[in-house]
Amino acid sequence: MTAVPGPGQPLGLDTLVRLQRTRRPGSGTGLRWLPVPEGMTAPLGRDAVAVPAGLGPLVAPRLPRLGCVYANGTHWWWIVPSDSDDALSWPAPALYSPGATLPDTARLIHRPQGTLPYTPPIPLYLALCRVTGTTPEWARPLSA
Repeated sequence: MTAVPGPGQPLGLDTLVRLQRTRRPGSGTGLRWLPVPEGMTAPLGRDAVAVPAGLGPLVAPRLPRLGCVYANGTHWWWIVPSDSDDALSWPAPALYSPGATLPDTARLIHRPQGTLPYTPPIPLYLALCRVTGTTPEWARPLSA
């Protein structure tokens, strides 16, 4: 982990992004920073990808591995490593949540065996593209 510069030293963009992503949501927002279940660790950080609840059951069987999945009746959230949105636009209506901030009402509906909470982001991205009828970004024609 990179140290934060001392007083009078400029902050780089990477540091600013990391600091923003690690801020906890404020009280009264109806959101909470998601703790991983007991016995699990998130060595790669954690973000979340949300989809409307109706898409959750369509996406889950298409994945080779499910990590922690949370739901609240309106959305399902998959835990992915931090920065899984880097150079990747998640297809609508998916929402990407840096720092894995979820509504207070979200409850764990799937806990994988082992100690890691992650759903692999590329298979999740491809499954979401498939169920939403979206062409993956890297398969789209380039325009000059």
